[in-house]
Amino acid sequence: MSKLLTSIACAAALMAAGSANAYLVYTGIDNNGNAGAQVASTNSTAAENSFKSNLTGVGTENFESRSGSAPLALDFGAAGTATLNGAGSVATNAVGATNGAGRYSVPGGTRYWEVSAGGGNPFQVDFSNSLAAFGFYGIDLGDFGGTLKLELSNNGSVVSTLDVPTAALSVADGSILYFGLIAENAAEEFNSIRFLSTVGTGDFFAFDSFTIGTKEQVVRTLPEPTSLALVASTLLGLGLVRRRRT
Repeated sequence: MSKLLTSIACAAALMAAGSANAYLVYTGIDNNGNAGAQVASTNSTAAENSFKSNLTGVGTENFESRSGSAPLALDFGAAGTATLNGAGSVATNAVGATNGAGRYSVPGGTRYWEVSAGGGNPFQVDFSNSLAAFGFYGIDLGDFGGTLKLELSNNGSVVSTLDVPTAALSVADGSILYFGLIAENAAEEFNSIRFLSTVGTGDFFAFDSFTIGTKEQVVRTLPEPTSLALVASTLLGLGLVRRRRT
């Protein structure tokens, strides 16, 4: 009977999550606490792989062929192109090393996007296509207590604002985050993302390996909320029948 109750609870949780936020979120953090050394991207890479397992033919921009500041043209192959606008610039690090302040390219490159956290001119990425999936690496986030939100818009109208987790303050220096999201319905698609950060004076965030996908590139088949309700009610009915027979 405990397994049956667990199944019902899982179905109910899925329905609650879908009604509150239609995005599937994949995230992993590798704690560090050392500004002078890179940390292995174990949890973050697992989150990236899980995110990408639901997609096909998507494109990733890793900044390795980019330089300068915004506006910066980005290329995601079959998923489309984009323009990075606002604050920030492409920064570099030596292979296998940090920039001395906890920021570096992930995974294993030498270039990344760097921006002053909490500035009055947040950066945003404007895409050529309507998208259903977006993922990225964030490096050295939160070591000054800063926070990060993603504001998703479609043709100028805000669709949703999502909180992005960061490492705890004591281990955030040089940490690695991966954050990926997939829209479950057309109403949650977007063609622009703005990175909103808050922090005290002197903090910088690093971002790398942006991955995007259109709805045609999402291969995951998701049950509709009505289907989940049917599953839950069926399981509940089976539980009641079992109880009457015992």
